[in-house]
This record gives sequence, C-alpha cells and structure tokens, in this order.
Amino acid sequence: MSIGDRIKKARVFRGMTQKELGIAVGFNEKNADIRIAQYESNTRRPKSGTLNKIAEVLDVGFFTLYEPYPHNAENIMYSLLDQGNNPTRVQLEEVLITDGLQRSQKRIAVVYNYDHMDEYLREWKLRREQVLNHTITVEEYTEWVVNWPDTSDVFVDEPNYRDWKKTEE
Repeated sequence: MSIGDRIKKARVFRGMTQKELGIAVGFNEKNADIRIAQYESNTRRPKSGTLNKIAEVLDVGFFTLYEPYPHNAENIMYSLLDQGNNPTRVQLEEVLITDGLQRSQKRIAVVYNYDHMDEYLREWKLRREQVLNHTITVEEYTEWVVNWPDTSDVFVDEPNYRDWKKTEE
C-alpha cells in the first residue's frame, strides 16, 4: 500500500476531511486540501518531517504511514535473503497446512529465532482471532494496528505504551 493510500486510510478512520488534515498539519487554508489530495493520489510524496506531522495529527504511528520496502513478493524475498545470511536467525521449515475441507498442502514457513519477532507474530495472530471471535471490534483492531508497536503487549510496561481497547462505559 502506498504512502498516499495509507494517509487516506488513516484520515478516513479518524473522520477528517482533507482540508481539516491539511490545516492541522500547518498548510495554508487556501490549499490545505489540495496538498493532502496530492499526497493521497501519490502525485507528491511528503517529506519525512511532514509525514511525522501528519502521523501526529492523525494520532497514528509514523510507520503506519511510511511505505515499507517489501510491498511485493520479490521485495519480501530480497528482505528474507538479506536476513538469511545468518542461518541461525532465520530458518525455513516445511509445514503441512490443512484447509477446512480436509485437504493438506506442503508449504514453506519462515521461522525467526528472534524472541520479539515471535512475540509480535503471536500477538498479531491473537488480535486477528479476537476480531474473528468478536472479542474485540474491527475499530479496536485498527487502533491496535495504526499505533503499533506502541500498542504491542511486548511494550505494556514501557512509557510509550498506548492502550488501544475501548473502555466499557
């Protein structure tokens, strides 16, 4: 997903117009919506400082908006190959996956020998299951995602931890 798509998704999630976001970021009222529209359409790319300000105004983590390097299979593979230079850190395992129709397929799984990565993946799996089981809302899940890693249980005792669950009223 491009930076523009990420900005738009976060802006819409926060219920802001392009003009409101542009003004809050500090753009001239006359062209505030135009600037945000240019970012969202990927006509212009915000500089790092501007992207930080947009993230701050939208109350999301910077990396929620930042376009990560791996955005297709080839780039993900390059990233894995770079990490694979240390065979003790990344392992490839053949696993048997069974779908709901009792069919099995052999797949290759990437296993990280890095405690935080395992914790991150376990927590992500838990959050996805919680949404499917309706123990958290899609909105709560989205809040967890857009402010990750500050919402991660790994950092619950850290000063930057952000509570993402809605409180019962």
